[in-house]
Amino acid sequence: MKRNVLIIGAGGVAQVVAHKAAQHNDRLGDLHIASRTVAKAEAIIASVHEKSAMKVPGVFAAHALDATDSAAVVALIEQTGCQIVINVGSPFVNMPVLDACIQAGVAYMDTAIHEDPAKICETPPWYGNYEWKRREACKAAGVTAILGVGFDPGVVNAYARVAEGMMDKIESIDIVDINAGSHGKWFSTNFDPEINFREFTGTVYSWQNGAWQTNKMFEVGKTWDMPVVGEQKAYLTGHDEVHSLSARYPQADVRFWMGFGDHYINVFTVLKNLGLLSEQPVKTAEGLEVVPLKVVKAVLPDPASLAPNYTGKTCIGDFVKGTKDGQPVEVLIYNVADHKDAYNEVGSQGISYTAGVPPVAAALLIADGVWDVGAMANVEDLDPAPFINLLNTIGLPTRIKDAAGDRLLEL
Repeated sequence: MKRNVLIIGAGGVAQVVAHKAAQHNDRLGDLHIASRTVAKAEAIIASVHEKSAMKVPGVFAAHALDATDSAAVVALIEQTGCQIVINVGSPFVNMPVLDACIQAGVAYMDTAIHEDPAKICETPPWYGNYEWKRREACKAAGVTAILGVGFDPGVVNAYARVAEGMMDKIESIDIVDINAGSHGKWFSTNFDPEINFREFTGTVYSWQNGAWQTNKMFEVGKTWDMPVVGEQKAYLTGHDEVHSLSARYPQADVRFWMGFGDHYINVFTVLKNLGLLSEQPVKTAEGLEVVPLKVVKAVLPDPASLAPNYTGKTCIGDFVKGTKDGQPVEVLIYNVADHKDAYNEVGSQGISYTAGVPPVAAALLIADGVWDVGAMANVEDLDPAPFINLLNTIGLPTRIKDAAGDRLLEL
């Protein structure tokens, strides 16, 4: 049994992870949170204590850490005695943190694919450029590394695995992410603006007809009829989970769709056309070198600040089509989360909540040995039943809609 958890990062998702881990510290043991700015980590711990979230008395300590320094990460792991690392820092630090975990022999997980700050939208499959190159090293060291265990990627990958068990053949997987909430700001992103905009400025990759297909952002849109939030316009978007699911289901079309309002699209388009979403440095008239994208990030609201006034719901799910006994089958597996409920429980908005609860569920499964596989895995490689059943009890219930009706999914 593995115990003691190190959380890397101190943003909105890390706050959720901290609160949910504290609610289960009887099973997870000592808790530690590390950030380049230790005051941010300390503020998260304070928020946990304000809500009396620790299930049993125990350690919850903050640390200063440069997570790009693998040696420093190894040193902190050894200092704290942590056996599970939940990396919810910037995707820029995935590889050094993963390398540190392999060296230290402890379990690793993240919620998004690694990114090189100097590159946008690399050649697919994206995992093949970075994390998958450490598969053999993980196996040799007996290290469990679970990739992309947020909601999307993460829970939606488990949904695809559930659908696999219901069909003889999967023909298509359409992952739809709708945020029908309102934060009351003129314009803001729901998570790190730099990562958010980088996600949408490159080529849109989807897996269709047995090959990678390319589109431009906002080129392909479709209206989806979703539970609770109703009809919503979403656009074909490049996303992490397409790059692993397409490897498991090469015969299926795998697409990711994200909902955007006209206002977001208009602002995004203006910023992009002006060159303000570029990750390449430019010089001002005064000779100061700046990165336009980082300037935009600096002037936009901190996503964590949206939480108190956020209202409405999210709906994220997989529409999966295939055949069973020669007959067509279609199923929707989904979750609905409420922004206000998330804020009341952990002080974060619903987007952070859906991303932060799943890695804690995975940590609990690793701690109990259920998902401690001693190798690298994407979520669809693992048994989805204990994961989904656990999520049902800790804040993210899954529902399924098929020919038999709409009901809670229990496996």
